[in-house]
Amino acid sequence: MDDAKSTYRDAEVDTKETWREADGESLADKVGNAGDEMRRQAGDYGDDADRGLDRAGDSAKRVEREADGNESLADKVGNAGDDIRNAVTDR
Repeated sequence: MDDAKSTYRDAEVDTKETWREADGESLADKVGNAGDEMRRQAGDYGDDADRGLDRAGDSAKRVEREADGNESLADKVGNAGDDIRNAVTDR
């Protein structure tokens, strides 16, 4: 999903930039382009941070599940669910 969001942000910024340059580039166009680029980068960084936090949370849950030394069926299912979600969403 994050790749799709990033691709959308890239296309949006490129489209706006092209539209602004159609009639010549003014100072307002340059400021608009710079703002769009900062917003795109902030969105990408936010997605990366969110992905990192999810992985850290999964690691903490795994440690908590294994803390009692007895990995129950519920622990195994929880760990497997986290692993599947990470594989499917690349998080």
